[in-house]
Amino acid sequence: MKMTTMSTIVLGVLGSSAAFCQAPAPAAPRTGPGVQAPQDAKYPDLIKTCKVPPPAAPGRGGAAKGGPAKGQAKGPAAPAAAGPNDVTSAAIPGVIAAGQKWKEVWQVEGNNADGIVATKDGGILLAQNDNSNVVKLDKNGKVSTVYTGLNTSGSVAMNGKYLFVLNRGLNQSIEQLEPKRKTLVNKNNGDPLDCLGGILNDMTADSKGGVYFTMGGLYHADANGKITKYGENLNTNGIVLSPDEKHLYVTNGPTVASFDVQKDGSLTNQREFAKLEAGGGGDGSTFDSAGRLYVTAQANGIQVFDPTGKYLGVIPTPRPVITVTFSGPDRKTLYAVSRTGNTDWIIAIPMIAQGPKGRGK
Repeated sequence: MKMTTMSTIVLGVLGSSAAFCQAPAPAAPRTGPGVQAPQDAKYPDLIKTCKVPPPAAPGRGGAAKGGPAKGQAKGPAAPAAAGPNDVTSAAIPGVIAAGQKWKEVWQVEGNNADGIVATKDGGILLAQNDNSNVVKLDKNGKVSTVYTGLNTSGSVAMNGKYLFVLNRGLNQSIEQLEPKRKTLVNKNNGDPLDCLGGILNDMTADSKGGVYFTMGGLYHADANGKITKYGENLNTNGIVLSPDEKHLYVTNGPTVASFDVQKDGSLTNQREFAKLEAGGGGDGSTFDSAGRLYVTAQANGIQVFDPTGKYLGVIPTPRPVITVTFSGPDRKTLYAVSRTGNTDWIIAIPMIAQGPKGRGK
């Protein structure tokens, strides 16, 4: 028995040494759901089919112009040291009481929480890039998968009876999930949507069955899937319609730009609505029922502005945040997604302000 055991050990060591000396197998090309289009091995071949190629950013041939999509898997360089109980909010009159703290509601590994919207029963919906699902987190913190078979889903938008999701995988698209599941748009003048360049980033739904979305620039897809581009000198990211749908707001680097929305959905009168405090860029945003705008900012948390663009204060967050919405039974809970490295958290904090009813944001 001892001889057999010794032989087994020697053979095991030799086998391990042989394996150690072998060159590692090359990684398989990444493709399919869970892989964002520009990182897909088949992306270069798809782009070759574009009648109008994507715009190239200076020094990066073929790369899309504009800032990084908030759904990209790369997170901040290092984890923040603070936990949810280490950050306390100061009072903002009518918005939040002094001393409120964030609570961690849910945690998930990977790029699997983005583009959150409120549900009518006090929960939230969130898009999962890696898993290609849309997940519901109910008001009690219970998680369930409600839509599957997506293509690297990135952001959810809801308005009235309409629910949409962005698909960031190769052959990018905007898909309507409710009231009937169908593709709203995956082409632009006969080209794949990928030919616009970069990644579908964020969107907001109108009440007519169309969406406004960001993809390097600012676009509107009407209920028939017809795309129109708007704006000048924009480095877009987050986007949201005002509760009355008369104005559209889009983060533009360190500022927030606004537009007037016409009856046909077209946008006019581009202007600067507000400057973000403390530097850095803005990301996802939402409104409360009083018309105050909440913007997730790289610098320090969620910045709050009154309807005229006046800065009211910041709700500090324990980690960087990328998307935000009001929900809960009375719409007086503010939810956000915080991301560090390869982990996403859903965090929540009680508010004085209340979110608008009948909309996802």
